[in-house]
Amino acid sequence: MSPQDRLVELARERGSSLASLSRMLGRNNTYLQQYITKGSPRKLEEEDRRKLATFFGVSETELGAPQENSYASDRDWVDVPRLAVEISAGPGAANGEELAFDAFRFSRKWLREQGLEPGKLSAVRVIGDSMEPLLREGDDLLVDLSPKPFRDGIHVVRLDDSLLVKRVASQGGGRFSLLSQNLAYPPISVEGSAMEIIGRVVWKSGRL
Repeated sequence: MSPQDRLVELARERGSSLASLSRMLGRNNTYLQQYITKGSPRKLEEEDRRKLATFFGVSETELGAPQENSYASDRDWVDVPRLAVEISAGPGAANGEELAFDAFRFSRKWLREQGLEPGKLSAVRVIGDSMEPLLREGDDLLVDLSPKPFRDGIHVVRLDDSLLVKRVASQGGGRFSLLSQNLAYPPISVEGSAMEIIGRVVWKSGRL
């Protein structure tokens, strides 16, 4: 598979448009479309390739890099993209454009032991205090985006135009409770059709 075809496949799997990916690279909206359809540029710049590989959680070699120059040539490690999105543990944060600006590096073996797929992970930051003491403002969360049957736990959800991190519990009958750890925040009861579960929180980091 050519690097161009692989890029199209990765974008489709992630639900990302070529225009938004081009903007992530600091390029004009048609940059990647031109690369894929017209071969201009003939190959991706090294920095652009690195950013895309980090965003998708794949080796740079899949996007045209020589094996010896790939950030993932050390097969023991995986870079998980940090998204430029803050997840509210308070009243609700407006949804921003979900573009990677950095990455966390995880052991491939550890991810495998946790049953996590590298290309289906993202990292986001918490704002607000509704999930204290479990999650504090400034904590970074590892979110599993892979489609799996629902089970109660800490999830990132989209409700209206806001992104929240809450403990989500099924009430039955298609309804769910969004629960805060901080008892100053009352539970929120919603129809399943009124929210979107983005992913399950599987790990956190934060300052002591």
